[in-house]
Amino acid sequence: MIPVVHHPAYVTEAPARSTYRWGKNGAIRDLLLAEGGRVEWHQPEAMPVRWLEATHDPDYVAEVLEARVPAAKTRRIGFPVTEVVARRAAMVPGGTWAAATLALARGFAANTAGGSHHALHDTGAGYCVFNDLAVAAIRLVEERAVRRLLIVDVDVHQGDGTAALTAGRPEIATYSIHAEKNFPARKARSTLDVGLPDGVGDDEYLATLERTLSPLLDDHGPDLILYQAGVDPFAGDRLGRLALSLDGLAARERLVAGLAKRRGVPLATTVGGGYGDDVLAIARRHVDSILTLAEALG
Repeated sequence: MIPVVHHPAYVTEAPARSTYRWGKNGAIRDLLLAEGGRVEWHQPEAMPVRWLEATHDPDYVAEVLEARVPAAKTRRIGFPVTEVVARRAAMVPGGTWAAATLALARGFAANTAGGSHHALHDTGAGYCVFNDLAVAAIRLVEERAVRRLLIVDVDVHQGDGTAALTAGRPEIATYSIHAEKNFPARKARSTLDVGLPDGVGDDEYLATLERTLSPLLDDHGPDLILYQAGVDPFAGDRLGRLALSLDGLAARERLVAGLAKRRGVPLATTVGGGYGDDVLAIARRHVDSILTLAEALG
């Protein structure tokens, strides 16, 4: 069975003046429910405040949890932080941490949300409120659940927040392969950044991914991979600038899973980006990512 972490708080009504497609997580849940007995469901708890504050500025944490985020930060996030959004924001990092602990025990687990890689120390950005990847990674290291951890980010946008929030922590390495000319305009410095020109397709992408990620895995020797499995490198994505096919996305997951499996490294995956008007099609790409990873990791 596939360990999947989900919480009802992930599925919320869209706040007013939001351009983010809020139906995606509900569609992901429904498609996974259709898999029946293949999926083993787990419900997370909200990430404790002290672990949010270990990554983010305590004043910003309070602004979010009390749903009083200032207008300037609201604009950077891309939607208002209502009480419902605040509850979701606290729950998603708890889900990524839960998926990580499940993966350590089982080899693989998936969170049906998360991958909020643009959130920074004192503000959210780019549809990201709290950086669940950084929060979960720092907690795992501080609690000594792992000695070393690698965050692998294959979203079409650079994982700038994740890189910034984990900088200076030698136990945590970050890898980002992304469209170089895409958001954010000002990139952070990951342990390894692989910026691609617009329009890169399956063959060049996969060859570059294997050539660059494999040595970092060997050099860092992680006990766990946190995987930001954004599907926005897909050729038809509204906010992407790359040109992967559906087969290319599946090959990407098999490649990453194979690199992890050959080294005996468990992997926990998060949803990441995927944008467009057809929410069900986007959700299908995310679910296919989870199922492909699960199959490849056995």
